[in-house]
Amino acid sequence: MGGQACILYGAAEFSRDIDLAVLADEKNLVRLQNALDELKAEPVFVPPLSADVLRRGHACHFRCGMPGTEDVRIDVMSVLHGCESFENLWSRRRTLSLPGVGRVHVLSLPDLVQAKKTQRDKDWPMIRRLIEADYYRRPSRPTRERIVFWLREARTTDLLIEICRRYNRTARRLAAARPALGRALRGDRGGVERALQVEQDRYRATDREYWVPLRAELARWRRI
Repeated sequence: MGGQACILYGAAEFSRDIDLAVLADEKNLVRLQNALDELKAEPVFVPPLSADVLRRGHACHFRCGMPGTEDVRIDVMSVLHGCESFENLWSRRRTLSLPGVGRVHVLSLPDLVQAKKTQRDKDWPMIRRLIEADYYRRPSRPTRERIVFWLREARTTDLLIEICRRYNRTARRLAAARPALGRALRGDRGGVERALQVEQDRYRATDREYWVPLRAELARWRRI
């Protein structure tokens, strides 16, 4: 669900961390703990791994110690801000077959983009690269669902103008819900850039607000 997923979607990002979205179910967490034990992964920071902690929206952090994996960090979550339930994320997952690895399940691209709408500076360039990579690999006849996804999520001014020009009718239908589309349809580059910044600022503010009570809870746990 993190940097490794971005790599698999063609938006390269160097990362020694592995971010996992998991089902916060007791039996499933036993399986996860067995895998962590095999990796000789030790918890770092707080909170401890538990279904209750994950369901509250916290992340649990581990650092691997098995030879060949030293210092690889694993971050585990179950609730992703702005995203639907894990069950819905799982139903929409994409499964890839990697040589020498086997099957790997990753968040669907729309869910990955949604999960990246955070207060962190580094996530917004990654969203742009994810959309660009998907658009430039488009088939000759993309589905309407995919076109709508590009129009709703593209964050590069020139690309959004191009998509609106190419799929003008769909863009006009969606323009009322996204001001940046109205500017893009008029070829107003400055207007698009300002509208995209407003969107980004809104998402970042919402993410900051979301984490305030969770950070306060972490601070209490650290004092225990």
